[in-house]
Amino acid sequence: MKNASRFHPILRALLGVVVSTAFACGGAPSSGASSASGGSSGGGAAGACLAAADAKHTRNPSEPDRISVKHVLVRYDGAKNAPPTITRTREQACLRAEEALTKLKEGTSFADVVAAYSDESGAATREGSIGTIERADVAPPFADAAFELKMKEVSEVVETPFGFHVILRVE
Repeated sequence: MKNASRFHPILRALLGVVVSTAFACGGAPSSGASSASGGSSGGGAAGACLAAADAKHTRNPSEPDRISVKHVLVRYDGAKNAPPTITRTREQACLRAEEALTKLKEGTSFADVVAAYSDESGAATREGSIGTIERADVAPPFADAAFELKMKEVSEVVETPFGFHVILRVE
């Protein structure tokens, strides 16, 4: 991976990960997508959120080699590289990411949503930017969702081993 050292350490980890697609939503460490246990998150809403976050994306053969993206990252206890201060369940994290997406759909700026919802260190100062990526730079579910987006379009909630993302393609 070229120029990974220019990124924040967490971004280097995100950009450098290559995982099997089986590790996406259903295989991530938790009780599973079909079981929505977890506090007051509500089984129905959490289950629907987890199922949506695991949606499969079709690769476009004419997609660009590189795109620039920003994202909101909502972590949960047990997600890869999640600090010990993160105690929310996977289901709660999915619902929080869905709440962030709702704010964006209501017109809240991406920068404001990142500042309020992202658990990534330094994300607010970068407004969620992870720069220009190639498909191989990021986890497959992230790449699938990001490369499917049109310019200035926001993804639905997507899960990777790092947590739940809402992605904005900026170029």
